[in-house]
Amino acid sequence: MLKNNIKIAWRNLKNQKFFSFIKIGGFAFSMAICLLIVLYIKHELSYDKFYQDSDQVFRVVGVVTRDNVIQKGVSMPAPAAPQLKEEFPEIISAGRVLSNPLFGAGSNQVTTNENPELLSEEGFCFIDQAILDIFPMETVYGSLNHALENPNTIVITKSKAEKLFKGDPTGKTIYLNNDKSNSYAITAVIADIPTNSNFYGFDYFMTLSGHEPYPGEKLNWLASNYSTYFKVKKGTNITSLEKKITRSYIDDHYGPALKQAGMPINKEIWNSAKMTLQPLTDIHLHSKGIRDNKIENQNRGDIQMIYIFGGIALFILIIAIINFINLSTANAATRAKEVGVRKTIGSDRKSLILQFITESLLYSVISILLALIFAFLLLPYFNGIAGKNLLFPWTSWYFLPVLITFGLFIGLISGIYPALFLSGFKPISVLKGNLNLKSKNNWFRNGLVIFQFATSIVLIIGTIVINQQVKYLLNKDLGFDKEQVLVIQGTGTLEGQQKSLKEELKNISTVSSVSITDFLPVMMDGAKRNGNALWIDGKQNEEAGIGSQNWVVDADYLPTFGIKLLEGRNFNMEMPTDSAAVVVNQRLVKELGIKNPIGAKIRNFATFTIIGVVEDFIFGNMKEDAVIPLALRIGGSPNMISVKLKTDNMEKTISEITKVWDSFSPHQKIQYSFLDEGFASLYADVQRTQSIVSTFAGFAIFIACLGLFGLAAFVTQQRTKEIGIRKVLGANLPGIVKLLSVDFIKLVFVAILIACPIGWWAMNTWLQDFSYRTNIQAWVFILAGILSLLIAFGTICYHALKIARINPVNSLKNE
Repeated sequence: MLKNNIKIAWRNLKNQKFFSFIKIGGFAFSMAICLLIVLYIKHELSYDKFYQDSDQVFRVVGVVTRDNVIQKGVSMPAPAAPQLKEEFPEIISAGRVLSNPLFGAGSNQVTTNENPELLSEEGFCFIDQAILDIFPMETVYGSLNHALENPNTIVITKSKAEKLFKGDPTGKTIYLNNDKSNSYAITAVIADIPTNSNFYGFDYFMTLSGHEPYPGEKLNWLASNYSTYFKVKKGTNITSLEKKITRSYIDDHYGPALKQAGMPINKEIWNSAKMTLQPLTDIHLHSKGIRDNKIENQNRGDIQMIYIFGGIALFILIIAIINFINLSTANAATRAKEVGVRKTIGSDRKSLILQFITESLLYSVISILLALIFAFLLLPYFNGIAGKNLLFPWTSWYFLPVLITFGLFIGLISGIYPALFLSGFKPISVLKGNLNLKSKNNWFRNGLVIFQFATSIVLIIGTIVINQQVKYLLNKDLGFDKEQVLVIQGTGTLEGQQKSLKEELKNISTVSSVSITDFLPVMMDGAKRNGNALWIDGKQNEEAGIGSQNWVVDADYLPTFGIKLLEGRNFNMEMPTDSAAVVVNQRLVKELGIKNPIGAKIRNFATFTIIGVVEDFIFGNMKEDAVIPLALRIGGSPNMISVKLKTDNMEKTISEITKVWDSFSPHQKIQYSFLDEGFASLYADVQRTQSIVSTFAGFAIFIACLGLFGLAAFVTQQRTKEIGIRKVLGANLPGIVKLLSVDFIKLVFVAILIACPIGWWAMNTWLQDFSYRTNIQAWVFILAGILSLLIAFGTICYHALKIARINPVNSLKNE
């Protein structure tokens, strides 16, 4: 019987090639998109789960409330990890990661004894030996046991070892930033960090043993620079451990350190402060609102996007199922006589249901095969827009069985309603020609059309709003000029020649100004940040200071970046007193409550006099509060040089800059980037979201239109004779097109009314993640509605025009 059902199903598929193509095409495209999204979601959910005992590893996150705003951060003081491990037996191991470029992490220039050329490399960080124990990694050369216990040792990844050396590099030495005294012995080589690890992006793991950024830092409970990880005993009560760590950290260590330093305690912060333990496997998707370092943060995902993409996949699949149901039920008139005849000769309803479900499963199996081909062809494009390197798990035992089971399940779900509907016809009525389909299934079919177009309209709204937000972020007035600023990196190797290089660069006719500093308005590779507390001088023992950024710059910083000076003056290198001067932003003046800032004195590690106030400019991520109190002071920060250009002939200017650079550092290739490109990279995740949603919206609309196209073909075929009669009675072409399209257009109008509030709610919720965001304006919904109407009308119009042009003689000759 099954063999016979398959034969009949195959015959029907071949006899109705056009509608079979639409059914299978919609199914195949939908399954392909779902497959890609599932690969993406699976990868996002797999972060750090491959580490041994990953369920026992936690990251320490500090939580405080300041001015009624909850703040979370991972920066911990150096002594916290060893001290808390010693105090609590539940903690098996405690390790620290120092990835702040301020202290030598991030980017460095690398040389070896075998190759004197300076190579610019990224991905440096300092770690404890305990990190290698907590996160066991595959070893290529050497051993990770005790690999970082001695000072000046380093573990590197396989790809970097192959780039720098030939063969086994263990025991060999690398030098950083042209400093022979700053050498590291390679003790082990590990496999490249997997892309689904939170350490992805790191390639050089330098030891923290013997490394102290400044004297006394290792014992300082008031300087927080480290991410701290704990591995705890299995079965540990995490809530109880968090409470004990909080009390120990605050009452026994941080509080006494404040008192010893003579610093006051902010009661709001003190009473709200707590230490929490974030599961390792939650870090990638559940770190929203947690301040983190750049390398780790740039790999972050968002659980909200998993829900969004999962929802999109589900809706696209539902749209394909709707198409199948709509086309199957719309074809009822064609199949009705078949059902009537088969019932007359003895077929029961059960066998008919089985026949129609067999057809559905056949369509589904063919769709699965095509979906694999489509997904395989689309994967490179999808990887490009998603910023991933996803692969099909062909060799995994579960892949094909799960895929086939899923496809058959979808085929079964899609076929149930049409099977029940088509098998329910009464043979007497059918064979007499008294089949009335309108009241039975039009309401259901119309509801499905409304659903799929409402889904498509929501995606159109999402695409428009996300596109507007990306444009808003990239074009917002930041308070500084990011255009035509070329940043030269790795200038710390010039051994005091940075100022000479600066003067040579200023002699180039197309250069307007040059600034030597690592503290850039854009947090790009190599740029530094330095957060500290500031007080009005004399009140450091009376009040809690305000959190601020303290940057070291030169006198050309403001003109190079186009930062507007509102009061006072800029730095003057010929005035010796400017070594104790600061230029601050408006936010700092406001938060310190200074009425007359020029000449006022503020204090950090020393006392500084305010000589100027600049307009607030945005130098943080606009997902957060990007305007922070800021103090600029004169000093040495020579690893980057920024060059403001005044030309459209970039190629010629860069060639001149390169020539000057080569005269200063012939063994180091110039490395540069543009400030606006670095700024755009900060919002790469938002742009990826824009690309993915836009792509999925296009596919959803395509699949919806595919179904509407087939449905319109059936409806117009059923009304062929009616149109012939109307044409004989004098109906014109526009009138017939209107007649055939008006019912569908009404459904799209209903879909618009349903989709607009849903779209507004969804995108308004998404925009809440941004402190700086665009407004959702009415034209967005108008445009989405017009687009959906035009798409629907264009889809229907083809069939309407086709049937309207048929000679009525041909359509009525059989009457």
